[in-house]
Amino acid sequence: MPPQSAAAIGSARMTAFPFTFAHHPDGHDFAASAQLASEADTLALGARIAGALAPGLNIWLEGDLGSGKTTLVRGILRALGHAGPVKSPTYTLIELYVVSRMILYHFDFYRLANPEEFLDAGLDEYFSGTGVCLVEWPRQAAPCLAAPDIIITLMARNDGRRATIQAKTEAGRICIHQLTDRTISQRTAPPG
Repeated sequence: MPPQSAAAIGSARMTAFPFTFAHHPDGHDFAASAQLASEADTLALGARIAGALAPGLNIWLEGDLGSGKTTLVRGILRALGHAGPVKSPTYTLIELYVVSRMILYHFDFYRLANPEEFLDAGLDEYFSGTGVCLVEWPRQAAPCLAAPDIIITLMARNDGRRATIQAKTEAGRICIHQLTDRTISQRTAPPG
């Protein structure tokens, strides 16, 4: 079965995300969450995130093995025009993608034995530029890893997955607002 086009992923499922919002009491954190009933929903959420990305974002992807982190990255990359394979860089630590309007670095730190391996490999240099860093298993590199702008947590549930997208910086809040504003405007737009 051929992969879905980015347009099909992004448009066929646009209204599938009734985001819920939570504001941290101190006003610094902002979060949105959505129920993902299928792999197609995870790909579609990735496509939505792609449209809100800005250069330099550091996005941590958290969740158990098999929770959909790489599938979410695949949705982001497909929406930005990448047609090749997207696999988790578990053994290579990093995959580089130059797509659409930006550079994306996909990291997987699952196999790091200690945070110093992150520094020894020189990976910290990727987090100071304009590329978007998508990081699976970020806590394996903490405290050496740069703080996130956004944390996306995927949790398996009986009815699919729950995605929680939490902003940790102003850049992260802007990204989430762009992502959720499109959802709200699409749900409230007049028909036709």
